[in-house]
Amino acid sequence: MKTTIYLSSAYWAPVQYYTKLYACDDIYVEQCDHYVKQTYRNRCVIAAADGPLVLTVPTEKSETPKCLMKDVRISDHGNWRHIHWNALVAAYRNSPFFEYYADDFRVFYEKKYTFLWDYNQEICSLVCDLINIRPHIKRTKDYHAELAPHEADFREMIHPKRDWSETDPTFCPKPYYQVFDAKYGFLPNLSIADLLFNMGPESLIVLRDSVEGINPKK
Repeated sequence: MKTTIYLSSAYWAPVQYYTKLYACDDIYVEQCDHYVKQTYRNRCVIAAADGPLVLTVPTEKSETPKCLMKDVRISDHGNWRHIHWNALVAAYRNSPFFEYYADDFRVFYEKKYTFLWDYNQEICSLVCDLINIRPHIKRTKDYHAELAPHEADFREMIHPKRDWSETDPTFCPKPYYQVFDAKYGFLPNLSIADLLFNMGPESLIVLRDSVEGINPKK
C-alpha cells in the first residue's frame, strides 16, 4: 500500500476505512469532490436484529447541480437523529461496550451540525481517540484527479456498492464477536461503531490484524 492515501469523508465509516487511518502515514480527506449520494459520505451500515441496517443522514438539496462535499448541509427532515440513535441503541445495547461508549456517541444526535463534512470529521476524530490511533489527517484544498506515484486513491474505492474483496487486497477483515453472529454469522466491514461497541479497546488489534501485505505503523 502507498504511504499517502486519499479518502472521501464518511459517516461512521466502515472498518476498511479505519484500517487505512491505522496503517498509512499521510491521509488526505477529500472535501473538494462533488457530493454523491448513496455512498459512505452520508450513510453507514450496522448489524441490527433483522440483519444489516443502513442509516442515512439526509442532506439539503443544493442550489447548483454539483455541490462540493465541504458545502453539503445536513437536513432536519424526518427526525433522523432520533431514528439513528434509537437504531444504535436497539442494535448494540447488549454489546459488551455499549454503556462504555454510549455517552460519546449520543452527543452526535443531540447537537445539530450545519455541514456534513464537519459532522463526519468530528465523528472520525472521536473514533480515533477511542481506538487510540493518531493518523496524520489533512483536508484537501483542491481536487486532484491524477495523483503522484506514491499516492493511493480510495475516495471511490471504499464504497457500499463495491466489493472490497475484489478492489482492496490489503484489507482482510479479521472476524470479531458481534451481537447477532449466532443468527447471521460474522458480517465483515460494518461501521466502525459495530467494532467499537463489540470489541472496545481491542478494536485496535482487530484493525491491525485486518491489514494485509504491508508493514503498518506501530
